[in-house]
Amino acid sequence: MALLFFGTDPNSGGGNCPAVWVDTDTAQGPELVLQGKFADQATRATCCQDSPPAKNEGIIRIPLSMVAQIREACDAAEAAGPQL
Repeated sequence: MALLFFGTDPNSGGGNCPAVWVDTDTAQGPELVLQGKFADQATRATCCQDSPPAKNEGIIRIPLSMVAQIREACDAAEAAGPQL
């Protein structure tokens, strides 16, 4: 696994916070890897109405303050495509 780190929540003040990486070593091409707080039960229930998660999926929350890091990671993954 080759993870490229793009950053953490700039408002978190330290470790154990939302973060974003790009995994460059998948058969399907680059993928985003996100760390965030688990969504509460009400949020999960509402999300499940639209798209029930599989057993190996979860619903997490990412603060808006991470948009810049996520955008940078998305741009890097998209630009690299499957050749990374």
